[in-house]
Amino acid sequence: MSTYETIIKHLGDQTEYLLDHVSQKITKDELQIPNGETVDQVFANSNRNAQTLRSLSQLYGNGNLGGTGYLSILPVDQGIEHSALFSFYKNPDYFDPENIIKLAIEAGCNGVVSTFGGLGLYARKYAHKVPFIVKINHNELLTYPSKYDQTLFGTVKEAWNMGAVAIGATIYFGSEESNRQLKEISEAFAEAHSLGMVTILWCYTRNEAFKTDTEDYHSSADLTGQANHLGVTIQADIIKQKLPTTNYGFKNIGFGKYDDVMYKTLTTEHPIDLCRLQVANCYMGKIGLINSGGGSKGESDLAEAITTAVINKRAGGSGLILGRKAFQRPFKEGVELLHGVQGVYLENKVTIA
Repeated sequence: MSTYETIIKHLGDQTEYLLDHVSQKITKDELQIPNGETVDQVFANSNRNAQTLRSLSQLYGNGNLGGTGYLSILPVDQGIEHSALFSFYKNPDYFDPENIIKLAIEAGCNGVVSTFGGLGLYARKYAHKVPFIVKINHNELLTYPSKYDQTLFGTVKEAWNMGAVAIGATIYFGSEESNRQLKEISEAFAEAHSLGMVTILWCYTRNEAFKTDTEDYHSSADLTGQANHLGVTIQADIIKQKLPTTNYGFKNIGFGKYDDVMYKTLTTEHPIDLCRLQVANCYMGKIGLINSGGGSKGESDLAEAITTAVINKRAGGSGLILGRKAFQRPFKEGVELLHGVQGVYLENKVTIA
């Protein structure tokens, strides 16, 4: 079975809906489309220094998607964010962070994201074999009652010393601590760029008011799009965001700035158009948008991952950052799942909508 036939098989009854859609609100001609010259076309005239350009090239040039402008990144920091027992009980091998790194290498990922401790333990063995991305802040889960706040776990210089090409960080936009996080990460990104490192921002929304009795707007296209726009404003080189599942967050919650016309002008209800709104907020795709793969649900994981990849690619996104669907299963199956996702970005028949 060819890669394209595999994609169609997993899309099922959504095949025509997703593969034949043409975006007419924000057209593909307005976007920076990922390609093998992305680093030169986007960053060569920017304020990023030569070392940062080299790190970007190393990240975009590694793995099965190397040289395409697309990214397949393995993130495993769930031991902090979701607790280690809950994250790794399905496959206890991943309590040992070496297996996380091995999975990224075997699957041909562009890079691997994990913690200071996990990557630092094996830095001399692997930092020159696969690009390291150190996640510098986390929401630890042992405080009771639970709180939602990102705390720095180390310094940018520590990440640089272990040979990392990039740092990753999360800001909970909309939360009580978001202004402090914004200041901390802005400063961290400036230091990272001065040292020649790439910056990746998890642009997540967090506010109890964003979830109403009828809808959860944490993943609405307008709120996540604005979070993306704040992320590129502090000079993130890559934006990580959840795939949008709804819209009208500003309007239906009743805050911020909104107008009915802006929704009609920029997007539709189609998932590709909702994702394109996220891409547009990343300077029309000049800063790459990578969507997250979501949690593992079992047998449907591959189909869901391929569907997410199709939506991201056709919207003008730059790839997937997929973890739990891959590492919460046997090693070989995790590799095959990541290869399935990468196949979407390598398949020329899956085009920009």
